[in-house]
Amino acid sequence: MGTPDFARIVLEKVLQWSGGSVVAVYCQPDRPSGRGRKLSFSPVKELALEHGLPVIQPPNFKSLEEVEKLADFKPDYLLVAAYGLILPSAVLDIAAEMPINVHASLLPLYRGAAPIQRAIIEGRNRTGISIMRLTPGMDEGPVLMEESLAIEEQDTATSLHDKLALLGGDLAVKTLEALNQGKIVPVPQDHDRATYAGKLTKEEGRIVWDRPAKQIHDQIRGMFPWPGAYFDWNSPAGKTIRLKVYPGRVGGDRPPEVSPGTVAGLEDEHLAIACRDKMYLTARVKPENSREMSARSFYCGFMQQCRE
Repeated sequence: MGTPDFARIVLEKVLQWSGGSVVAVYCQPDRPSGRGRKLSFSPVKELALEHGLPVIQPPNFKSLEEVEKLADFKPDYLLVAAYGLILPSAVLDIAAEMPINVHASLLPLYRGAAPIQRAIIEGRNRTGISIMRLTPGMDEGPVLMEESLAIEEQDTATSLHDKLALLGGDLAVKTLEALNQGKIVPVPQDHDRATYAGKLTKEEGRIVWDRPAKQIHDQIRGMFPWPGAYFDWNSPAGKTIRLKVYPGRVGGDRPPEVSPGTVAGLEDEHLAIACRDKMYLTARVKPENSREMSARSFYCGFMQQCRE
């Protein structure tokens, strides 16, 4: 049970496992996408169809018919990864052995929808995968297996997502194997240590430059690619342009005469923007209603033009 690319990568790993077989794949209903708003298949559905697997896409499990349809498959396990639907007890109870979930954090930290992004934004240097038994509470079930992973200084939500998806697939297979051999003792979570990773909002992408550069770097990386980090730049010509800032790196100390939020110009083919303590260097930006462009293209096409 899963829908986006994270779940597709987990499914790929499980399909390679010789200790069991996938009898059915559940994912969310097809959604319209692109300019033509045509219905498109999710990554999980595409992979399942490639392997000739039954694909079921209920909008929810409120009807007895949908619950009974799942029960007809007589699954030993329900393996859930980024499904996006709430599973009631009537569904969880269908698994003869256990319903399990692949969660992209070291529980009980970062329960919820955006654990990968929140870990980066909050400056963590490690995260990981937890395989847990599903219970009605959100990510509250006992942990079956977990494995940690370093968050590198230049990791973005995209790169960390891909690493964790691969780790999640491998750990899901190890967990299933260990469960079959009776070698797992579930470990209850310490609910007093729980933190929550709510969905990101566009407003959270707004950059306040009068903060340490490291915090801003974490924000930009965690917000990439969606919803993106941005600020309103006041050009020398008096125009206000909303700029989306792409992940870059922390540069040298901010000169005392340059106030936070000032776009100081080019430095080593990067746009240099002043933070409270350092300069932030980004190689790419995207002005609102314009295409993504290099720092030099922005400097030549916007900053120079504004000074004319």
